[in-house]
Amino acid sequence: MKGNLVIIPTYNEIENIDAIITAVIELPISCDILVVDDGSPDGTGQRVEDYTKMYPDRVHLLQRTGKSGLGRAYIAGFKWALEKPYSCIAEMDADFSHPPERLIELFETCGTGKADVCVGSRYVKGGGVLNWPYSRLLLSKGASLYVRWITRMPVLDPTAGFVCYTREVLKSIGLDHIQFIGYAFQIEMKYTAYKLGFSIREIPILFPDRIKGKSKMNIFIIKEALLGVFKLRFKIFKRQK
Repeated sequence: MKGNLVIIPTYNEIENIDAIITAVIELPISCDILVVDDGSPDGTGQRVEDYTKMYPDRVHLLQRTGKSGLGRAYIAGFKWALEKPYSCIAEMDADFSHPPERLIELFETCGTGKADVCVGSRYVKGGGVLNWPYSRLLLSKGASLYVRWITRMPVLDPTAGFVCYTREVLKSIGLDHIQFIGYAFQIEMKYTAYKLGFSIREIPILFPDRIKGKSKMNIFIIKEALLGVFKLRFKIFKRQK
């Protein structure tokens, strides 16, 4: 197996893409990067192409033709990764809300067998959020409690998007069976892994509000997450071969 890959989905992240790629490249671990760009009109994809030339063995670009949701971008990235010999595959945002240095512990946790899924969590001891308005914090914590109440999944930050999966988890989940495309996607991935018997571990992170660029959150994403949790309770889970 080749080792570690981090998938970074982008749409109009030209203000952040140079810094996030540089931050990951400079980490003291072996970690490749796959940027999944949804046809950003601001030139994000073209800028990533420059990095693929500078670091042809470490930086890769999967250019998609349109914006079809966070979940679809990650599914495309996961499928790309499974075609290569990566043993641990992580996901993170481009806007530095997920601290790149914490990738080290995410990969170490999955790579040494301490867990099959490792979550960078805002709500375990030592974690937290920075510069969030109270209304957003209340909504986020309320959503996490709601998900845990409905699913009984023992994850304190089920909506977290800073996650590492082992190759075996992604192969077993059946990526074509993942239904949701917004933030409910994050819940569905963790819940599917949990129901299939994989171990999940949370590590603390500090999660700041984005400084540059615009948030992709909207009312459709929130509605999908709230309603989608109910649907997950009736889903049949079976390991894929």
